Amino acid sequence: MRVIFWGARGSLPTSITAETIRQKIIQAFLEAQKTQLETREEIEQFVNGLPMSVRGSFGSNTPCVQVDCGDEYILLDAGTGIRDFSNHIMKSGQVSGNTFNIILSHLHWDHIQGFPFFVPSYIKGNKINFYGWHKDLEMAFRRQQQSPSFPVDFSDLGAEINFHTVEYPKKIMINDIEVSPFKQFHPGDSYGIRIDDGMKTVVYSTDAEHKKDAEGEDDYGFVQFFQDANLLIFDAQYKYIESIDTKENWGHSSNVIGVELAVRSKVDKLCLFHNEHTFNDYELEQSLIDAKNYAKIYDPDYELNIEMAYDGLEIEI
Repeated sequence: MRVIFWGARGSLPTSITAETIRQKIIQAFLEAQKTQLETREEIEQFVNGLPMSVRGSFGSNTPCVQVDCGDEYILLDAGTGIRDFSNHIMKSGQVSGNTFNIILSHLHWDHIQGFPFFVPSYIKGNKINFYGWHKDLEMAFRRQQQSPSFPVDFSDLGAEINFHTVEYPKKIMINDIEVSPFKQFHPGDSYGIRIDDGMKTVVYSTDAEHKKDAEGEDDYGFVQFFQDANLLIFDAQYKYIESIDTKENWGHSSNVIGVELAVRSKVDKLCLFHNEHTFNDYELEQSLIDAKNYAKIYDPDYELNIEMAYDGLEIEI
């Protein structure tokens, strides 16, 4: 199973300014002064050793994650990252005859706003299946392409498009792939998504705030839902203090809670996701460092692999 991140930001796409790039170049030159670089190979090796905040970027697109575990495409959410996925498909040469299964965690705009720019939807011969547990699933996609908001009406798309609204807590079967939902605390509700192919498990849990349940338990049922996952993609948009103070009840979580739930669930790899749109690359990198340090404190004996999601990240599990 392979997971590809096409969009990892939350709430809004994030622009990369000229000043941001200038500061990265300055920092790279300062680091380069510490060594002698003569060949291209040495330069490439040096660049690859720089922190992500200097050598690259955690990206700008809103949520879209590809899960490769069968003959058909599976996408989680349709934020602006789906446009980059679209470009990838168009460059592949197989522009028609594809089946795309798009599973929606919820219908907030940052999770659907990229679909009007999904080129395969304009091409006859392609098939698009939408899946979700919200009753307004079809309306949300049609509405954002209505005049005067967008020049091409949804009804004018060339692909065969089907909407499958599922009653919670029913599972979805995509060929031999089992997709299980978990209702999460978020304005308007969102659903965690657990994907099992019989050998590996990926859990996609974005747009979720973690509160105690009616019995006072602080796992809110998530430990069982995450249990033994090979990869947990987790909403870590806020700093912990924000999530329990100024941004309480906004429906998002933090790197700290992600670490705790991942360890308690015996997850192999934790990927911090739905990155705060106001954080720059240096702040996101620090959030990753803080998560790794906290994991060592929280349970020194548990080896939790932690990454920060970014546009273009590929994870083999």
